[in-house]
Amino acid sequence: MILSILPEWQTLNLLEQIYWIVTLPSTVFFLILLVTTIIGAEVEAEVETGIDTSLADGDSIPFQFLSLKNIVAFFVMFGWSGLGFSSIGLANWLTILLSVLCGLLMMFAMASLFYFMSKLAETGTLKMKNAIGRLGEVYLTIPKKRAGMGKVQLTVQGSLRTLDAITDDEEPIVTSAIIQVVDVIDDQILLVKRNSN
Repeated sequence: MILSILPEWQTLNLLEQIYWIVTLPSTVFFLILLVTTIIGAEVEAEVETGIDTSLADGDSIPFQFLSLKNIVAFFVMFGWSGLGFSSIGLANWLTILLSVLCGLLMMFAMASLFYFMSKLAETGTLKMKNAIGRLGEVYLTIPKKRAGMGKVQLTVQGSLRTLDAITDDEEPIVTSAIIQVVDVIDDQILLVKRNSN
């Protein structure tokens, strides 16, 4: 082995040698993963399993504890913490236990980080049904009895939206009037009524 020719290598006990053998390649691989992730050259391996893994609208990204990045992060933290605990003279069993715990903690931290980052990156797709019952303001006059379409402004899913609207009211609903959303038609047009309150 290449490392056996170094005089320092001969002074290490077997456990420290194992930790170095784990630490060096995993650290290099982790740095490569980190750089490729930062520059956007991440390659995602897709395996044909026949299992539908697509997410429907509204589904969230699952918490992925076992992923390539997390496993590599485990070995990096396992190795470096093991070397640190070994250098301060802890017993071998305690060094192994603590380094495994540090590795698992790193895996959990990485999985949590990527989970919450993926939640931030989820699309802000508007679900029109969330507008039902909301109050808003007429932006463009809405003709009476579905004779035409107007526009309303209301807050849906945390952001102000301007959406097409129609009404069944006997009179047109003029600009700046307060409305309430009654229903959604064809998943794109709001059915509104004048708010009587």
